[in-house]
Amino acid sequence: MSQSLDRAMTILITCAEGPQRLSGLAQQLDVHRSTVLRLLQTMAARNFVRRQDDGRWTIGLGLTSAALSALDRIETRAVANPWLRRLARDLGHTIHLAELFGSDIIYVDKVEGRGAVRMNSRVAAPVQIHTAAVAKAILAFSTPDVVDSVLADLTYQRFTSTTLTTQASFRKELATVRAQGWAVDDGEFEDYISCIAVPIRDRTGSVQAGISITALRAIEPLEQLKLNIPRLTEAAQEISSELGWDGKKGLTDDGKPQLL
Repeated sequence: MSQSLDRAMTILITCAEGPQRLSGLAQQLDVHRSTVLRLLQTMAARNFVRRQDDGRWTIGLGLTSAALSALDRIETRAVANPWLRRLARDLGHTIHLAELFGSDIIYVDKVEGRGAVRMNSRVAAPVQIHTAAVAKAILAFSTPDVVDSVLADLTYQRFTSTTLTTQASFRKELATVRAQGWAVDDGEFEDYISCIAVPIRDRTGSVQAGISITALRAIEPLEQLKLNIPRLTEAAQEISSELGWDGKKGLTDDGKPQLL
């Protein structure tokens, strides 16, 4: 391990125990005060530590935010999995859970339906963003800067006759999803598969994840699959509630979605 990285980690662990003076940190690390100060200033620039009015150093909000975000991500799959299993059991279709990580949307959980045919999607694999209902459900409720970042390098490869092949058409689709509260994949990646999806909110009311139902069109056409939207929405709301959402954050006074 890099010596500087090891020292920085020691500083963070020590400051997490309580505010520390520069001299005490230098003594603990057995280095000159100037060395510790450089490390502190570097971490302070990322808001991982901050200097109090009394001169002591403590943990910054940047580190706290990162820790809470990581905790939220770990909790989402654990909280959602029983609901995925329940939906798969009751409906017989494959249920996916996906989350936004940087500029990617990744499948983080999947429960197969009762059918003999298995879906090609797999946990830890990226979602085909411009075709997947779950990606639309997440991005439709994301802030403009997040959407811009995700779409910046996106290519709109045509897979089927219903694939959205331009950024303009995809953004229009996101607006529709935002207005109605749910998204569809109308055979846009594989023409024999349809999908519906809804967003999941975290404790802050923001959308980082989504849940979807995927079915073979020969077994359940899209219009019939849409009849499950109320059931899927109910599950997403229960998951959001268990993640700490109070049912209000992220919504306007009249119950419409808002960007945070």
